[in-house]
Amino acid sequence: MLEISIDREQPTAEYYADLTSAAAALVDGEPDAIANMANIAALIWQYIPDLNWAGFYRMVDSELILGPFQGKTACIRIAVGSGVCGTAAASGKTQRVADVHAFPGHIACDADSRSELVVPVMKDGRVIAVLDLDSPLPDRFSPADEAGMMSLIKAIAPSLG
Repeated sequence: MLEISIDREQPTAEYYADLTSAAAALVDGEPDAIANMANIAALIWQYIPDLNWAGFYRMVDSELILGPFQGKTACIRIAVGSGVCGTAAASGKTQRVADVHAFPGHIACDADSRSELVVPVMKDGRVIAVLDLDSPLPDRFSPADEAGMMSLIKAIAPSLG
C-alpha cells in the first residue's frame, strides 16, 4: 500500500500539487476505473477539510449513476442537465457553487450541504463521470480549490474510465 503524507499547512498550490501526485500514484498501473474512483474519493475525503460528501457519479447510458464515494447516502441517478452535477455533465464545465440553495434546479441529496464543487471527468472529449464535493459550509470552495481539483482530475482522468 502506498504511504501518503501531505502537509496541510503548506500554500494551497503546493498542497494541491502534492494531492495530485498522491492521486496519480494511487491509480498508477491500476486498470479498474471503479477501484481508482474509490481510492480517489477516499484520498479527497481524508485530505480536504470541511466536506460532508466526496465522490463520483459515472456517466452510464446518458445519465449520471452513483459511483464510489465517502459520506452520507446519496442520490443514485441524476439526469444530465439537472442540478449541479447534471449541469457539469451537460456543459463539460466545472461548477463551483457558493450557495446550493440558490442554484436553479439544485437536487438536495443531503439537506446539510451548503456549497458544492463539481468537476467533469473528460476522456476522448466526452464526459465520462463527475467528481462531486459537498460542504456544509457556505462558500467553502475557493478558486484555488477549483483549480486544484481540476488539475487533479485532468491528471488522472485516463485511469477513471
